[in-house]
Formats: sequence, C-alpha cells, structure tokens
Amino acid sequence: MKKLLVLALLSLFGQAVAHDTATPTTSGAGTKVLVYSDTAFYRHPDIPGINRWLVLLGHENGFEVDVTEHPKDLMPQVLAKYDVLLLNNANELDKVIPEEQRKSVEAWFASGKKGVVGLHAALVRQTGWPWLNQLGGCDFNSDSDFSKAKVIVDPAAKDHPAVGDQPAEFWIEADWTNHDRVVTGLPGFKVLMRVDETSYTPVRDYFKTRGGKAMGADHPIAWTHEPATGGRFFYTEFGHDLRSLSTPFVHRHILEGIKWAAAAAKAGK
Repeated sequence: MKKLLVLALLSLFGQAVAHDTATPTTSGAGTKVLVYSDTAFYRHPDIPGINRWLVLLGHENGFEVDVTEHPKDLMPQVLAKYDVLLLNNANELDKVIPEEQRKSVEAWFASGKKGVVGLHAALVRQTGWPWLNQLGGCDFNSDSDFSKAKVIVDPAAKDHPAVGDQPAEFWIEADWTNHDRVVTGLPGFKVLMRVDETSYTPVRDYFKTRGGKAMGADHPIAWTHEPATGGRFFYTEFGHDLRSLSTPFVHRHILEGIKWAAAAAKAGK
C-alpha cells in the first residue's frame, strides 16, 4: 500500500509540474502509456526520476502516461486501456509479476495492436519469462561505466523516426550494456544503432572478474522487433539515468520510439 501511495504521489507531482512548465502538443494525441518499473534484481536509483520524466514527456507531447509497480494493473481489464506498456528498467520480472499477469500481458500484445517499449535494464534477467526474452531477443551479460562513446546509425534504419535527423556517426555519454546475444539478423528484428566498442571500455572493472564479455564489432544498442504474430517492440540501451535522457537526441529518440510502438494498430500489426 505504501508503494502504491508513493507512486500515485509521484505521478500526480509529475503531472502538476508538467502543467506548469509546458504546453501540450497533439503529436501523440489519444495515446495511452502504462509505465511499469518494479524490479527483482538491481534497482536503478533514477527509476523514480525517470518515471517523472516520462510523465512530463507524455504531457508535453499530448499522450497520457500512468505509472505503476503493482501487477494487478497488468490484468486484462486494465491493460485494455493502454496502447503501450513501457518497462522502465524493470528487471527479472518473473519474480515480481505472477504468471496470471504475465499471461495477461502476452495476450494483450498478441491482439496485434499494442506496443512494448524497454529502457536499458528491461532486458536484464528476463530468461525466467521466455515470452519477454524472445520479444527482446537477448539478455544481460555485463555493462560499462558511464562513458562517452561513438554511436553509428545503421544505414538501413536512417529513416526510422527514432534515429531520424541524426548524423551517421555521433558521440554521446551513457551506460552501455553488453548483451548475451546479438539480435542482428533475427527474424522481425531491425537494428537502429550500434556503439563502437573501440571508442570506450565496454566492460567495467566490476564485471571483469565476473565473466563479463564485450560484444565486439556488432554491438546493437537500439532495435525494433515486429513479430509475425503482430505488435511492436522497441528497445534502447538509453534510460539508465537522467544524464543521457536530458540530451536532445535521447529525448527525441525515446519519444519517437514510444510513438512508433503506439502506431502498431495503424500499421495493421
């Protein structure tokens, strides 16, 4: 009960501040996003701040954002109201979301008109939920320190709205995740960007003695997945904390990722 009260106050506070600081637009009119941010593994300290950031993002762009950490909000009658489920660093979800609610999410997405967005740790320790592991395409191996690195936009994705208007190569700071599998070439997957591992140290000291492995020349950091059964999935390594979110590019990148995922119904997916 205390957790729900805190989340409710957070959402209300975020909305109140948003109304004081921005005029809403209509770019996402009618879209409803449910942010889920509970964790069973490492809990990123910036999760509450990112929840608030997402509420503000919605207000500024004309779509509704609700925040929850209660699995009952993933029941069919609740999920039916939303176009997008956004996983804010929510990890090892089979430990915090009962099977009934996990099946509810799967059925909701299987309607073919819904989207799932994952930020940063949303693909950490998800092998206990095979559906989500397959939707994301990989899991966590290790990560870097917060580092400036060179990012390369995949030429085939240069027209995707989540990377549109970016140069083919650019430098930006973030925490870079090493995944246990490369999603390049998997059916239905489209890589948007890669990070150049020669431009930073890909495995931080903590993981060097714990089996951490760099991914090498092919290190995707943002991608989409459109399963043959329908629906849209968008993942980005950005979103570990507010430092990268505050940059103009990442702000637009996540906004366009949400809008793309929400457009599943219009795309007939």
